[in-house]
Amino acid sequence: MAYPEKYKYTKEHEWIEVAGNIGTVGITDYAQNSLGDIVFVEAPKVGDKVTKGASFGSVESVKAVSELFSPVTGTVTEVNAELHDSPEDLNTEPHTAWIIKVELSDASELDALLSAADYEAFIAEETGH
Repeated sequence: MAYPEKYKYTKEHEWIEVAGNIGTVGITDYAQNSLGDIVFVEAPKVGDKVTKGASFGSVESVKAVSELFSPVTGTVTEVNAELHDSPEDLNTEPHTAWIIKVELSDASELDALLSAADYEAFIAEETGH
């Protein structure tokens, strides 16, 4: 699966798409493949603060529980409630099934994230492929 060039990526395998001052956050295809079948998503509440690099929730799969790390600092403006009933959407639509939307506190934090090409190179290095 190709990684959308309009997104920015973290080395913890989250993506973010920014429109205006709102960032939409999800996990990458690589992450969902590594996790296996996702059975539960724990996300923050609307109004909660998230911090770049800090955990904001978790995903539970048949293999393990994995923390989610925020690519930016800001305030949660929306949570994808559909994931409560259909967490498997993260497996089937990893680059459109988002988890949270965040109002960015500092847009300059985006400069430190990876481009799609950089992320693919990072994965290739990490997996040896």
